[in-house]
Amino acid sequence: MSGHSKWATTKHKKAANDARRAKLWAKLIRNIEVAARNGGPDIEGNPTLYDAVYKARKNSVPNDNIERAVKRGSGANGEGADYQNILYEGYGSGGVAILVECLTDNKNRAAAEVRLAFTKNSGNLADPGSVSYQFSRKGVIVVSDGVSEDAILEATLEHPIDDIAATGDGYVITCEASALTALREALQSAGLDYESADVEFVSSLKINADKDTAEKNIKLVEALEDLDDVQEVYTNMDLSSDVLAQLS
Repeated sequence: MSGHSKWATTKHKKAANDARRAKLWAKLIRNIEVAARNGGPDIEGNPTLYDAVYKARKNSVPNDNIERAVKRGSGANGEGADYQNILYEGYGSGGVAILVECLTDNKNRAAAEVRLAFTKNSGNLADPGSVSYQFSRKGVIVVSDGVSEDAILEATLEHPIDDIAATGDGYVITCEASALTALREALQSAGLDYESADVEFVSSLKINADKDTAEKNIKLVEALEDLDDVQEVYTNMDLSSDVLAQLS
């Protein structure tokens, strides 16, 4: 559940260590295929593919799987599905706005499954444009634990940054989508480790949620993320330290 609260970062790290790893790997592989199809198989010359491969490796996806995904995406083996990128909009409990980003080879299946997940978890789908207006595409870099904020600022001094937020076990850097590659390369040049670098939807209108509302929306988000066609789920839900402690 992106949006870069402490809960979001903790949840993504947890996903790599539990029974959901297989689903996570499948989604990372699909991202690699699409990136290779759209920008070619040269990892160094295709920033989107580079970031997809880096994220997959950070989540322990085997190199053989990654290499096969690049070949499938680029058409080297004469195979590979034709995935469509579809964005669904909806509301969760307490009026929380939700964007669901899908990569699918079956639009009807994806729509039916997303709708059912909303209906069964106190949410509802909305018309296109209902919530997306408050989200902007931003570059988001999750920096590993052990890297200081001063080191990040020094490494990225010559690059524009919107925000650096502490998460308790690292930092989340937000920037314009067009600046993502340069920022990522600046961190690498300084020898600073990071978990991922992605272009994501970030909301400008946050909604503070209490424990009950948070639990309902987390359940909805997890139901959506369990769907094979869903790549990412973004919300405008914000959780205070007190609510996070209660959820823990």
